[in-house]
Amino acid sequence: MYQLDHLADVARKAVRIGHELIKTARPETVTEKTDRDTFTDVDVRIEHEIRAYLAEATPDIGFVGEEEGRSDAAADSAYVWGLDPIDGTANFVHGVPLCGVSLALMQGDRTIAAAVSLPYLELHYSAVAGGGAFVNGKKLSASGTTELSKSIVAIGDYALGEDAAEKNRQRITLTAELAAQIERVRMFGSAAHDLVWLAEGRVDGAIVMSNKTLDLAAGILIAREAGALVLDSSGADHTHASTHTIAATPGIASQLLSLVQSVV
Repeated sequence: MYQLDHLADVARKAVRIGHELIKTARPETVTEKTDRDTFTDVDVRIEHEIRAYLAEATPDIGFVGEEEGRSDAAADSAYVWGLDPIDGTANFVHGVPLCGVSLALMQGDRTIAAAVSLPYLELHYSAVAGGGAFVNGKKLSASGTTELSKSIVAIGDYALGEDAAEKNRQRITLTAELAAQIERVRMFGSAAHDLVWLAEGRVDGAIVMSNKTLDLAAGILIAREAGALVLDSSGADHTHASTHTIAATPGIASQLLSLVQSVV
């Protein structure tokens, strides 16, 4: 079987394919998946090219992508690549330079290698389980913040589609509670940004009131390998089956969890 360091290198090379396409291409078509949730021809092209590269580099490993779904090998393989070709597609479409390519190598419910690239910022993040997290070759460490009043917390987008109004009542309540207690609330529009910037210490916490594996898996491993805690709203360690995603530097994790629990 492949060595983990080799697979991490494959992941880094794979996201660079998407990195270059995002930097050099603008969307020609924008297609609606659900209510106000879209994908572009660039999303599809990135997924197609990364899928082809991974099929050649790691033919025994399955693949699942956000736009084209699962490969035939994904059902039988113990290992599966999971790709979000453009995390933050709405930002990309509108020319907002906060979007990224997010790739995770999953073994069952566990992510063992990850790479995230933020093309417009020339930031390349990666991690392997037990091996630390890095950005552009520099080892990452989450912040040492211990007070909510001195913390910046990123929150995920508001809900779209079915039951959005009910879901957003909860999200708006959470936003108000955060605004009353922390230094600043930020909504970047990309879970990849939220989590890798937590790993880098740019933010102190990240809350996503949902759990989409392809959006989150890579960033969660990177955040954890940088020393952050990633929990469900129950307080248990976050898994692919979790309902919510609460990630934070250890010094504010319990405080942030309590705040979320008061809302949900």
